[in-house]
Amino acid sequence: MPGMHRNNGEGRLGLMEKKNNRLAKFKYWLPVFIMMLPGLLYLFINNYIPMGGLISAFKQVNFADGIYGSPWADPWYKNFIYLFTSKDALEITRNTILYNFAFILVNNSLGIAIAIFISDVQSKRAKKVYQSAILFPFLMSMVIVSYIVFALLSNENGMLNKSILPLFGMEPVSWYATPQAWPVILILVNFWKGVGYGCLIYIASIAGIDKAIYEAAEIDGAGQMRIYFQVALPLGKPILVTTGLFAALGYWNDWLNGLYYINQDRLYSIQVLLNRMLMDTQFLMSSAAQKLSVDTSQLPSTGIKMAIAVMGILPVLVVYPFLQKYLVQGITIGAVKG
Repeated sequence: MPGMHRNNGEGRLGLMEKKNNRLAKFKYWLPVFIMMLPGLLYLFINNYIPMGGLISAFKQVNFADGIYGSPWADPWYKNFIYLFTSKDALEITRNTILYNFAFILVNNSLGIAIAIFISDVQSKRAKKVYQSAILFPFLMSMVIVSYIVFALLSNENGMLNKSILPLFGMEPVSWYATPQAWPVILILVNFWKGVGYGCLIYIASIAGIDKAIYEAAEIDGAGQMRIYFQVALPLGKPILVTTGLFAALGYWNDWLNGLYYINQDRLYSIQVLLNRMLMDTQFLMSSAAQKLSVDTSQLPSTGIKMAIAVMGILPVLVVYPFLQKYLVQGITIGAVKG
């Protein structure tokens, strides 16, 4: 019995010590919490409260009753049906998903390979030249990049048709009228323009990996390819997931860049389709407001416009919860330490 009382007493003392430690930690960090409070309030009010309006994507909005007082759409996905009534909607959705997959796969895999090669360069001057050269296209405006692509692929004066293809005895190709070629062209252009930024992040993350790991792999007889697949890629998983997630969100929500290159509806991404629906609706609504002969009974409501917004943030809602732990690790790995 005395031993039992002694154990109970020790347990109470342990709990008291834990509570005291927590209280001490809270008091220590309290000034930091107070300084964070204004920023957190602004973030909550400006970024999170407005997201409650997305509920209107599932309602038949009547502003007289308010968003929350409006009746629910029947069926609940009614507002989304309009988005996929286009004859090319499924093909455009497929394009968007495959573009995202191809861009992420090519840019990440080749980007980290280039980063490893640059990291292995011994000369600091040469390393700076390579880094600047690969980053330069990223700093270009998309308008300039589109003109470079046009200079290469133009039917009349393009370098491919006038200089390169004749060297191989090939006939000129009307690239802008050849849909089959554009998935490859878009992947190459996107890689050329965007790989530099990711490469710098990969170089920073590689610098944080202990070189003894690479040296041990080389001593064990591993070549560059084996080191790449069995050492660099596994250790770089957090940074790969982070850059891949940011890139995927950028590609998913991008609607302008495709317009610089593509002139065929079937090759557009889903965001181009959604943006075009929104612009057409606004034009027709303004025409109706000017009492022109426009039938507005079939025009998208506010709920359908909000359905477009839901489609825009859908990847975040689906993918982020599964990649959150890698995202935090990737941001800290690529961060500047001081």
